Amino acid sequence: MSASLSPIMASINVAIGGAIGAVLRYQLGRGMTGWLGAPVVGAFPFATLAANAIGSLLMGVLAGWLARHGGEGSVAPDQLRLLLGVGLLGGFTTFSAFSLEMVLLIERGQYLFASLYVILSVALGISGLLVGLNLTRLFS
Repeated sequence: MSASLSPIMASINVAIGGAIGAVLRYQLGRGMTGWLGAPVVGAFPFATLAANAIGSLLMGVLAGWLARHGGEGSVAPDQLRLLLGVGLLGGFTTFSAFSLEMVLLIERGQYLFASLYVILSVALGISGLLVGLNLTRLFS
């Protein structure tokens, strides 16, 4: 954490971003359930997969932007990192939900879906971050 942000202001940035991210994650789940139907979303955790893939892409864009434009001693990049990276994207992405859903798939004996889910989550998460970084580099 930057010395230029007080611990209270840093926490407020994380809290505001986290609240927004959590609401966006909830709305994504509702939207995907409406779009795909409850039986499909109940059979495979598409909303969590989408949140993690989208969140990784956005984290790549943010990391790339901060690497290029975030200067030492500047409050704005630290506030953006806390508000958007730690807060918003931390509240939006759902690794704890991913872990729970993996265990549920395994406990239900859905080993093929469990394997597909872990492979897609890791591949899309890393790919999304790389694409986000490269998009930022391309357009900076």
